[in-house]
Amino acid sequence: MADSPLDEPLAYSVYTGVPVAQDGEGETFTAARLGLEPPRYCGRCGRRMVVQVVPTGWTARCSRHGSVDSSDPTRR
Repeated sequence: MADSPLDEPLAYSVYTGVPVAQDGEGETFTAARLGLEPPRYCGRCGRRMVVQVVPTGWTARCSRHGSVDSSDPTRR
């Protein structure tokens, strides 16, 4: 199975790009906690992803770890 930007265990926050060990509970945006914000950073390598938001959802692509979209049932 190929790596995905949101595969566990995540080394980086997918919303801030900060290493998970440094990411505090209060640093996650409210919209992200509610599932309204797409991931902006790859959780595996911390690189900024190319994100496209459309009325039916979103897609995010990391240059190293591939793509993920809002219809993926395994996403966070």
